[in-house]
Amino acid sequence: MKIRFTPVAAALGLAAGVFMSAGAMADTIKIAVAGPFTGALTQYGTMVKEGVDTAIEQINASGGVLGKQLEAVTIDDGCEPKQGPVVANRVVNDKIHYVVGHVCSGATIAATDIYNNEGVLMVTPSATSPAVTDGKNYDTILRTIGRDDQQGPAAAKFIIEKIKPQQVAILHDKQSYGQGIASSVKSELEKAGVKVALFEGINAGDSDYSAVITKLKSSGADFVYYGGYHPEMGLLLRQGSEQGLKTKFMGPEGVGNPDINAIAGAAVEGLLVTLPADFTQDASNAAIVKAFKDKKRDPGGAFQLTAYSATKAIADGIKGAGKDDPVKVAEYLHANSVETPIGKISWNKQGDLNDFKFDIFNWHKDGSKTVYK
Repeated sequence: MKIRFTPVAAALGLAAGVFMSAGAMADTIKIAVAGPFTGALTQYGTMVKEGVDTAIEQINASGGVLGKQLEAVTIDDGCEPKQGPVVANRVVNDKIHYVVGHVCSGATIAATDIYNNEGVLMVTPSATSPAVTDGKNYDTILRTIGRDDQQGPAAAKFIIEKIKPQQVAILHDKQSYGQGIASSVKSELEKAGVKVALFEGINAGDSDYSAVITKLKSSGADFVYYGGYHPEMGLLLRQGSEQGLKTKFMGPEGVGNPDINAIAGAAVEGLLVTLPADFTQDASNAAIVKAFKDKKRDPGGAFQLTAYSATKAIADGIKGAGKDDPVKVAEYLHANSVETPIGKISWNKQGDLNDFKFDIFNWHKDGSKTVYK
């Protein structure tokens, strides 16, 4: 059993039961959308928000949930781990029962204890670090995206079978997400006997990576994998090209952002990216894709449809549980599968998807991407 107790409740001298009855009387069911809405990674927050908004619009148009309309509440964490608990406490104190987010793994990891302890259901559509769920015994923390230890092996398998490099250099941004997936790729490559000539962290936010590019050139590596986000990858590509580095680069979904083109310029051509499969190509999603486009939203980014799916899972879970009770909703989702734009999904005991597909894409200088054939 989970008991909700917040500083606000203590200050007012109100019992938890009063909060529950007040919540039950609310005109809407609120879903917090937690992610970066300021800073260098704002685009990822926008992807998630567009997915949530589109799902809510369609759910509300069809009658809502238990006779109530859904309402999105956007809360900015700047993709900063230190802001994760701040946002989580705000969600709890505002008596919001559901969260889609957080977007970045570091902020997600920092917030999950609070959500789980306070009985808030959080479904992240984008945080891929295994540390979000591993060994935590959480009841109310779920994902609608695969993990780095699914994405990393997929990338490594591609490198081994398609690229067939002599030596690989692996860089990362020293953060939970970037270092975690880089380590996963390194482990898989070494198991297959591929030499990792360089494994090194860079400082996120730096503007000059000349020193590491010099190391790449002297390492003898004929392929580079980078774990991290698009601002640093864009600079590595551009500055590498300017310094005569001819090596091909690959990165995870964190680099798959249209803004990388403005940073890297023509050097972005041929970048390889692991991304969730392009679910917009599924004929059964035609109406959903149209709903995005009717609102001038792009359904084809990394997280729009995983965020839509997270929102639909919450809505279906409330319907299945028959009540606006996040702990009961989480129990329902753990025990049942849900039909979503990313397929029929279900979760294991610790809240990870039982199955998720990552594809390899070629990234192009015109901003488009194509599945690697």
